[in-house]
Amino acid sequence: MNREMSIRTEGKGLYDITHKVFDALGTHQVHEAMVTIFLRHTSASLVIQENADPSVQADLQAWLERLVPEGDALYTHTTEGPDDMPAHVKAALTQTHLCIPLLGGKLGLGTWQGIYLWEHRQAPHTRTFVVSLSAVL
Repeated sequence: MNREMSIRTEGKGLYDITHKVFDALGTHQVHEAMVTIFLRHTSASLVIQENADPSVQADLQAWLERLVPEGDALYTHTTEGPDDMPAHVKAALTQTHLCIPLLGGKLGLGTWQGIYLWEHRQAPHTRTFVVSLSAVL
């Protein structure tokens, strides 16, 4: 099973897509499998993070902004704006795919875990991702 989905972002930040991933799985008959989520972009990323306290997301965003600031004079790729090259670096430091086990027909996430699309650009974007279900033999 492969499903393509999208989410509209409103700029930098973490967007909870856990429910979208679960919805993509639909009413399947598989109870044990591997779920892969693949993001089709190079200036955003995917992470599994705490879903209980929003200050975790704010702290992560602030930390990554300090680690990879905009306006670094060493960047040569600047044609798409001052936030584009830092967004590529941020995506390279995180990840564009995740694998999560399907256990008993449910995503095998921990109690406080959620799946997030991390938008690294300032402007709104429509981000596309693919959810694949691979049965475990």
